[in-house]
Amino acid sequence: MITSAIDTSKIEAMMAQLKAAAARAQGPDNPIPAEQATPKVDFASALKSSLDQVNQLQQQSDQLGKSFVMGDDKVSLSEVMISMQKANIAFQETVQVRNKLVSAYHEIMNMQV
Repeated sequence: MITSAIDTSKIEAMMAQLKAAAARAQGPDNPIPAEQATPKVDFASALKSSLDQVNQLQQQSDQLGKSFVMGDDKVSLSEVMISMQKANIAFQETVQVRNKLVSAYHEIMNMQV
């Protein structure tokens, strides 16, 4: 089995080309106007919209499950299961983000000033 080491010179050359292209695009001849810059997003509003989306997925999953249990012919078992898995994955993602935020908060609080 032949293993080859990563050629860092090629990676560095590619990075230099990318940086040069970015510098040319944002150079003095072609500055990016402030209106086209990425709009600033408030962290609290982004977090709230994310939590609202997770809540909506969970409510939709719950509603589909209730409809299936009540015998609605328009709702299939696979649709219910997929909806439940989507809600579960979104919730687990939210829990992981919360854990990372709490961990970062504790790290900041334990820093020596």
